[in-house]
Amino acid sequence: MFKEKNMEETHTLIETRRQKMLALKEKGVAPYGRRFDISGAIGEVVGRFAEGNCERIAGRITAHRDMGKSHFLDLTDSTGRIQIFIHAKEVGPEAFEIFQLLDLGDFIGIEGEAFTTRTGEKTLRVRNFTVLSKALRPMPDKWHGLADVETRYRQRYLDLIANPASRELFRQRIAIVREIRRFLETRGFLEVETPMMQAIAGGAAAQPFKTHHNALNMDLYLRIAPELYLKRLLVGGFDKVFELNRNFRNEGISRRHNPEFTMLEAYWAYADFEVMADLVEEMITHVAQSVIGTLEIEHRNAEGEVVRTINLARPWRRATYHELIEARVPGWFALTPEQRRERCAGLGVELSPEMADFEVTQHVFEKLVEEKTFDPCFVTHVPAELVPLAKANVENPHCVDVYELIINGQEISPGYSELNDPVVQRERLEHQVGGEQQNLDEDFLTALEHGMPPAGGIGIGIDRLVMMLTGAESIRDVVLFPHMKARANA
Repeated sequence: MFKEKNMEETHTLIETRRQKMLALKEKGVAPYGRRFDISGAIGEVVGRFAEGNCERIAGRITAHRDMGKSHFLDLTDSTGRIQIFIHAKEVGPEAFEIFQLLDLGDFIGIEGEAFTTRTGEKTLRVRNFTVLSKALRPMPDKWHGLADVETRYRQRYLDLIANPASRELFRQRIAIVREIRRFLETRGFLEVETPMMQAIAGGAAAQPFKTHHNALNMDLYLRIAPELYLKRLLVGGFDKVFELNRNFRNEGISRRHNPEFTMLEAYWAYADFEVMADLVEEMITHVAQSVIGTLEIEHRNAEGEVVRTINLARPWRRATYHELIEARVPGWFALTPEQRRERCAGLGVELSPEMADFEVTQHVFEKLVEEKTFDPCFVTHVPAELVPLAKANVENPHCVDVYELIINGQEISPGYSELNDPVVQRERLEHQVGGEQQNLDEDFLTALEHGMPPAGGIGIGIDRLVMMLTGAESIRDVVLFPHMKARANA
């Protein structure tokens, strides 16, 4: 009943605004204006504010205080807010009639003189104004309209209009990505672009999205990782490369997973996983200090209470996969596969019957180690079965020279000493695809046969990194337009 009433009220408001739009046209005013030259963005005007200055600004009307013949409004753009004052006598009767056809949410351009009110508010006294865009739908109620989380995600533009904290979060995301690029470029890395549509989906074990190219009459896949193409560039002589772009995986959606996500991958010839760990540790602390302004990241609940503080101060902990599991489940690696399955039941770790023994151990690691690790920890010497594209450890060939960086209960970044032996690489990939030769990337294997230098490589899930640095608890909070299930018909 409430929903129906709310829909009726919205329909009435829209119809009222449509009538105002028609009234503007009847007065010869274009409700959707054109170019308007400004003397500066609102934030700039506020920053250089001086009594008597004449300024031209443009923005959205976000507040209105009606005092009869005089009106105070808030005008807002992406850089800030300023108060404007308009008086019927000062703009004239015709202009004031046009002004009375404006609503919250409309865009206007104004020319005005700077003055300070008796309460100390910086204000522009309107001399002339221009209608730039008539909003036919009302703005969301600042306090109630976007309490609906689903609306925030589906109609992000409303969230950005009504929620300054959301706008600030996405500005931080933009700054984080910009700072990562700057950090890598100053260290000699070259940013490159590799195909997003690939004949063979490789570089990770994941379910791809499939499409078809009509002109070539061939199936293609949206990439699940750029790794195999970036390694081709190492073969070609680019010693330091990175790509910051989208990956796609046709898998589940959760608060930590979106089918389309942003990933950084970087490769450094003649380095190894330990060098890459140093690089990532330096980069993340640099970005945190530069963008967030602190190495102590607070995560809060819906009530604003601090539930945890992540300490990014260096040096970060480094520990082996084996010792971390043993610390949680003493004697784990002395058990037989059958005993490990039995132990999982007592640990509350759910298993599926088809899991291999190494997958059982990995499941224990994810539930009892990863999800309970909040401060940074590089997990090293991971089982070879988990990472088919990394070098085997010299002392223990059952492990690979890999780190997995865990922060905030989830993997933020893997890093490898990259496998560059084409014979071993073929064996690993053949095992991974289970004998389905058509899923082997023969061109990549051919490239390796031409010789790839030893190298270190990293990946960083940018969405998860932003979640960690900003305190967001869902990936949908840090992706401007997250994928959502289609709305059910009303």
